Amino acid sequence: LDLAHGEMRAIIGPNGAGKTTMMDVITGKTRPDKGEVLFDNGSVDLTTRDEAAIAQLGIGRKFQKPTVFDDHIVEDNVLLALKGDRTVGRNLFWRPNGDAERIGDILKTIGLTAHGHRLAGALSHGQKQWLEIGMLLAQDPKLLLVDEPVAGMTDAETMTTAELLRDIAKDHTVIVVEHDMEFVRRLGVKVTVLHEGSVLAEGTLDDVSANERVVE
Repeated sequence: LDLAHGEMRAIIGPNGAGKTTMMDVITGKTRPDKGEVLFDNGSVDLTTRDEAAIAQLGIGRKFQKPTVFDDHIVEDNVLLALKGDRTVGRNLFWRPNGDAERIGDILKTIGLTAHGHRLAGALSHGQKQWLEIGMLLAQDPKLLLVDEPVAGMTDAETMTTAELLRDIAKDHTVIVVEHDMEFVRRLGVKVTVLHEGSVLAEGTLDDVSANERVVE
């Protein structure tokens, strides 16, 4: 599986195809028995790094279930995720240093500007998903891994999420794992079909949908 810099790719396949395992391997959560995961124009083999080091390289992951800080307001959720110095001294003597502008930009991108002072726990399911995507953006990643972002969303929220990811993909490389084929169609990107841990087919959604092995 090869992904170009700045590309958004949709990964589909039945349960057990290896979609989540693939993301586990990329992020260092799972160690493969063999093979390579080359990142940043092949300069780094991610299988030689641990999870923290991989995150520092600029790889962010959003899991299926949104994981936000329910008891903090939306703005503070983004603030806590901002990329920056995490040393003890920096935390003890923290100053905003333009953080408010960056947070404002992210809230605008994810459509939550009007909800900045609401508790994250009071948001709808779809809004929590968008907030977590915003928290990923706050880390300024080179690559975003997004797992089933529209699961449990309304049709309107699904459409908004497709627009959001297309917007994000203008400046980031994005991998989206999803079961909702209408959502994948709205993304309008190249699709990779996984089956039992291997690539079964690649192409447009129409191409892979017509592939006899995929249909089978």
